[in-house]
Order: sequence, then structure tokens, then C-alpha cells
Amino acid sequence: MPEMTIIIADDHPLFRGAMRQALSGTPGTPAIVEAGDFAAVRNAAAENPDADLMLLDLTMPGVSGLSGLIALRAEFPSLPIMIVSAHDDHETVHRALDLGAAGFLSKSAGIDEIREAIGKVMAGEVFVPASYDQGQPYEPEIADLMHRLQTLTPQQSRVLSMLAEGLLNKQIAYELGVSEATIKAHVSAILLKLNVDSRTQAVIQLSKLGSVAA
Repeated sequence: MPEMTIIIADDHPLFRGAMRQALSGTPGTPAIVEAGDFAAVRNAAAENPDADLMLLDLTMPGVSGLSGLIALRAEFPSLPIMIVSAHDDHETVHRALDLGAAGFLSKSAGIDEIREAIGKVMAGEVFVPASYDQGQPYEPEIADLMHRLQTLTPQQSRVLSMLAEGLLNKQIAYELGVSEATIKAHVSAILLKLNVDSRTQAVIQLSKLGSVAA
């Protein structure tokens, strides 16, 4: 019986296969769950509540950039999520870590580095590329936005991510199993915390985190 379960969330079958091969050599031979779009990612996390780790590509069908990380961290707070991306520049790594990622792995990493990263994160450590310089500050506008996003409650983060997907209040209410009035209250709180006047402006603020390619 596998000692752990790892969710590989990436829309490229070849990359998922490569990750599966790399993970096959880790101790315990983990059970692997694959997901190719964001809806499947959510389902995989919901259907595997005891999963030990998710390896999340930043961009796949149904989500853009770091908004997927925000949504998943809000919905599944106990699931460690390590970002796996071809874009491993300082800003992307820094923002992902501040938004709750358990680590950041470049898609250019070799098998040994992948296994090292998995081991460190599973041990409760944070793994980042060797080139990452934690000391570099954010631009003031991004620093303010990151601070504001971090003041959102988990439910408000989920609502904001659903707004970014283009869902209406009644659709969000249905998805979350609450009343439309509750969603309106969450939206009002989000607008206040992000210091914007409309849901469109809130989504624009979220998009400033950057939409990166896979």
C-alpha cells in the first residue's frame, strides 16, 4: 500500500508522465493522481482529502497564473502545494511563496532535484530554486496588493478566484452552498479590502500578480 499520495496538476500529458517517472523512484512509491485542468485539480483534491502533496502548474485550462494557488490554498488549506513552472524568475517564486506555496520547482529540474524537492517539502521544509534571492523586495504597488490579498479570509479568497473565472454571484452561491446574500457580503468585503469600487476592478487587481505561461 502506498505510503503517500501526490497529485500532479498539469495540462501536458508528457510532463505528467515525466513527473510520474521521477516520483516512481522516491521511497514508498507514492500513489499518483493526475489532473489536466483546474476543474479536475479541484476534484482530485476533494476526492483525496488525505493527499500529502500537490505539484501545481501555474497555468492550465480553467485558471490563470497565481489565482489558482490562491483558490486551492483557500479551499484545501491542509494540502501542501508546490508550484512547478517553467517560469522560475524571482518575482514569480516570491509571490508564490508569499501566497502559501510550500515550495517552487523549475520545470527544467532533473530527476534528482525533483526528488530532493519532494523530500524537503514532505519534511516540512520549503524548496526553492538555487538561483532564488529571497532578499529582493517587491515593487511598492505589488507589495501593497500582496498585503491586501493576505487579509482576505479563506472564503473571500475562494470568492475572488471565482469572480476571476467570470462567475456570477448566484453561480458562486450555488458552488459554495450558501445564499446569494452571503456572496454579496463577501464581495463587498473583498472590494473594501482591495480598495476598489467594482468586481471588475478586483479581478484586474488579481491579474496584476501576473499570468505566466506553462
